[in-house]
Amino acid sequence: MGEQAFKLWKDWRLHVIVLAIVAVTESIGTFAIPVGPGTILLLPMLYAVVIGLGLYFTPLVTDKQSINAEPLVFLSVSILIAKFGVQAGPALPQIIEAGPALLLQEFGNLGTILLALPLAVFLGLKRESIGMTHSIGREANLALITDKYGLSSPEGRGVMAMYIFGTVFGSIFIGLISGFLATVTPLHPISFAMATGVGSGSMAAASLGPLIAAFPEMSETLTAFSGVSNLISSVTGLYMSIFIGLPLTVKLYEILSKNKEKKAVKGSVDYDKKS
Repeated sequence: MGEQAFKLWKDWRLHVIVLAIVAVTESIGTFAIPVGPGTILLLPMLYAVVIGLGLYFTPLVTDKQSINAEPLVFLSVSILIAKFGVQAGPALPQIIEAGPALLLQEFGNLGTILLALPLAVFLGLKRESIGMTHSIGREANLALITDKYGLSSPEGRGVMAMYIFGTVFGSIFIGLISGFLATVTPLHPISFAMATGVGSGSMAAASLGPLIAAFPEMSETLTAFSGVSNLISSVTGLYMSIFIGLPLTVKLYEILSKNKEKKAVKGSVDYDKKS
């Protein structure tokens, strides 16, 4: 294990590419794009994701470097989470005061079921929609679906599709939408900081950046609430999916599928009568 870790650090080309990406993105800086009453904030982290994704399809980045970069991402996110924890200390009284809201905000993650599942069934997706919509589809949820249905099952293909899509585009999407919603809605910035804690360190970081840029005077408080919220989601999110999210998705899928089949049969009968 130690020898493998040493090989990662010896991949000097990978580190040079990362350093170059950081230098370019930091030199570009932050851009604010007014959209109606709100603002879309473009941050260096967003540029870095897009540039890194683009470089993967060039000869500059090999498959070996891509594999070597994966554990380094988790290392970087671990340092980020540790920073969140340290900064949560000064805001501890406020966090305790907001205790019930922090605990109950996990129920907000069930919105993926109520919003996305009906749309998925309407678009014609079958049991793949269960894996796709029972959660935001991160590592714990991928393991849950794999254990219950198998990765080659329709549910497994669905959660894997969302896992890959979320890995590539999740940080970009949530980074753009968090800053825009925070500037266009009357909700308190702390509520958006709590909402960034979806159980994914990279997504939390991507969505927290625009909030801090929009409300720099509240940076420490926003970081603290985001970190604690993300920690709670990481701990309780799997149990929420096991006991509530997945059973609710399966039940709702069965209801929606039956209704769709009844409408299809009724439409076919009406068409035959007219003919």
